[in-house]
Amino acid sequence: MTPPEEEVLEGGNVADQVVRVGRTVRKPWRRSSPSVLLLLTYLQACGYEASPSAVGRDERGRQVLGYVPGTMADRTAPMTEGELRRLGGTIRRLHDLTAAYRPPEEPVWEAPIPHEREELVCHNDLAPWNLVRDGDAWTFIDWDSAGPGTRMGDLGYAAHGFVPLHEGGDPRRDARRLRALADGYGCDGAQRRELPDAVLGRVRGMYDLLTEGARTGEQPWARLHAEGHADHWGPASEYVERNRQLWREALLR
Repeated sequence: MTPPEEEVLEGGNVADQVVRVGRTVRKPWRRSSPSVLLLLTYLQACGYEASPSAVGRDERGRQVLGYVPGTMADRTAPMTEGELRRLGGTIRRLHDLTAAYRPPEEPVWEAPIPHEREELVCHNDLAPWNLVRDGDAWTFIDWDSAGPGTRMGDLGYAAHGFVPLHEGGDPRRDARRLRALADGYGCDGAQRRELPDAVLGRVRGMYDLLTEGARTGEQPWARLHAEGHADHWGPASEYVERNRQLWREALLR
């Protein structure tokens, strides 16, 4: 019997050896893979539509997920404010489900950047490079960094990529777009006050992870640092630092 054809999938900064086989995706098995598959199975059972299906493990020991057709969001135009509101609602639905999640066995997570506290299980890499868009269908992929965290930490990381909050942006325009995301999530007053600081914590945390990886040689962070990724995250953290009070005022207005 001829083995199924494997198509190497491009994109992503951390995952390697990711291939498509028919209607599935195969990727290396990690210590956290059993916990990730259980989480995805739970989300699927709850009817959450923005996560891929969990299939299991193949004969070569690889993690198997359902293939998600479409275009990565980092290859499309930036989201409109209406789409940012929808995104906020999609993330809120995820968080409400994971806040109620009780793993059937002791979980093992591999989240690279720790949160300041643990409220619920987060995706931890909600970004345009991990969102597949196929018409009205939106699906978050690459759940390997899932683990305990905070609502605003996860939303703040998403804000960095989707608003986006990058060096060279227009702070007042970004304030409107950040508010659209927060409105879609349904942030209360305390969450609106917290969100700009949460953005800074996650962006600065990513920069620190890359610089520490360069110092220790830990992969894939050392490679990503060598490829210049810290040159984005460092200035991005400075941009957030300079403007977070403006954004907090806009969120609370």
